[in-house]
Amino acid sequence: MPVIECDPDRARERLETEGVEIRPGNTEHELWRAEWEGATAVAYEASVVVQGADPARLVALIEGGGGRAHVYFDGGSRGNPGPAAIGWVIVTGDGIVAEGSKRIGRATNNQAEYEALIGALEVAAEYGFDELVIKGDSELIVKQVRGEWNTNDPTLREKRVCVRELLGQFEEWSIDHVPREINRRADELANEALDG
Repeated sequence: MPVIECDPDRARERLETEGVEIRPGNTEHELWRAEWEGATAVAYEASVVVQGADPARLVALIEGGGGRAHVYFDGGSRGNPGPAAIGWVIVTGDGIVAEGSKRIGRATNNQAEYEALIGALEVAAEYGFDELVIKGDSELIVKQVRGEWNTNDPTLREKRVCVRELLGQFEEWSIDHVPREINRRADELANEALDG
């Protein structure tokens, strides 16, 4: 249960700017409450307490984000095209900040890879990171996003445009191809989603 030492009025402004609804506190000591993405923030005189299953996103909104994160992504399908799933992990010096996986219906391996990257970038943007170091085991996706290879497939071209738009939200970013062993956790998440 994170306790953020801060000015509760400033925290409230940040949350309202992001469209988070603020409600009155439940007791005379609570200045206000806010619920977002499965977490609850409760403001007191000089701090905000965040509780819930996934408090990190709400904490990032209150603190204003920033900093550098490493993003690992993987997607796959069985049948190519076939049933597909994605997995991604966001890591900082403090460890894993967030990870996710889900089935995405019928897709090719490359479509799933792009969807995994899009999902990871959307969450990284919510956390407010300034800089991303992105790693994936799909050389095709990495080189297309960098602009080194053409994107001839219309569906992949559309996904590449989406990725580039999302990357525009960050001050700095890099994307590199890595061996599957380095991308192990994202790969495990995608496979668990496919098996589940």
